Parts: sequence; structure tokens; C-alpha cells
Amino acid sequence: MKHRIKELRTSFGWTQEQFSEKLGVSRQTVISIENGKYNPSLELAFRISILFGKKLEEVFIFEEGSEII
Repeated sequence: MKHRIKELRTSFGWTQEQFSEKLGVSRQTVISIENGKYNPSLELAFRISILFGKKLEEVFIFEEGSEII
């Protein structure tokens, strides 16, 4: 799943450390999400969206043909 997390985070002027503190997760979690190595849980995805003041679908982009498990 694609996302705009790094783009939005930097537009707010937040470092990965600041962003992780606001979300209550480790910096390593933020790094993994931004690098596409980890998809956040639904709860964390909502927290990210709320923090940015965006709708979920404005932050996370579902691509047709993506495998759903």
C-alpha cells in the first residue's frame, strides 16, 4: 500500500523522532512505515490520519490489484 506519510511529515516540519513521539511509537516504526517495510495497524493508520488532519484515504492509497490477505 502506498502512502504520503513522509511527504506530510516533512511538510509539517517534523523529524521522524518528533513524529514518532506524537504517535506514541518508536522511531524505528516510523522508519519502517516510511520505507514500506511495515504496514501500520488500522488503529495506527487512523491515528496518523488524525494527526495530519486528513482523511484516511488522503494519507493511504490503495492500489487496484494489490493483494489483500
